[in-house]
Amino acid sequence: MADSTSPEFHESQGISLNELTQAYAQAMGGRADETEGTPPESSSSPDEIAEQSGDLDAETDSALNAPVAEEETENEEADGVPVSPRSVVEALLFVGSLDNQPLPAAKAAELMRGVTPGDVAELIDELNDRYRSNGCPYKVVGDGSGYRMSLRKTFHSIRNKFYGKVREARLSQAAIDTLAIVAYRQPLTSEQVSQLRGTPSGHLLSQLVRRQLLELERSAGSRKTFYRTSKRFLEMFNLENLKDLPDSE
Repeated sequence: MADSTSPEFHESQGISLNELTQAYAQAMGGRADETEGTPPESSSSPDEIAEQSGDLDAETDSALNAPVAEEETENEEADGVPVSPRSVVEALLFVGSLDNQPLPAAKAAELMRGVTPGDVAELIDELNDRYRSNGCPYKVVGDGSGYRMSLRKTFHSIRNKFYGKVREARLSQAAIDTLAIVAYRQPLTSEQVSQLRGTPSGHLLSQLVRRQLLELERSAGSRKTFYRTSKRFLEMFNLENLKDLPDSE
């Protein structure tokens, strides 16, 4: 699946994961929060990728009965390309979906007899091994509850040249502090963020929502509004989930 990058995804916030972690540690007076995992260090100008996952074309239905244990089926399309569970998963990732959502392992497994979501994860590993050995400029990455294709970092500059100059918008230190507090303590109300920072933070929270780094969550049966980090936040810092946030020292 090719990247479906629009101009809004070219905006770089100009901060790294280390800077975010340090900002949180300083805002909390150097106290470490209870987070898990230490992800790879992010670059100072993180890029973003919007990619798709998708549905299977009806012409490959004959291949869906193939169990994962079979290496390659004898059933080939007119162009001589064998159809197997691995190639079916690759086709799903390549075609993508209209709503630009990642491909859930459960959905892919439903389309193939004898294939489980765990088998799909193994097929993804096989695809990435093949891409790596063949020197492909892309790989399959986990994205929340599913998978998507992504360009390797080495080729981000080529994509940027194709789509034009990257528009960089740096966040103020106050905005970085606010983002760090929400990232490590979410969900939080505006009042809670302001209390932790020791100063009103509503305008900074609104700025971060406009830049799609935070999103609003309204509790059922209450008028309270909570702030959480968004999917775009994870993409910007190359995180699969919030557990990958590093511990603040």
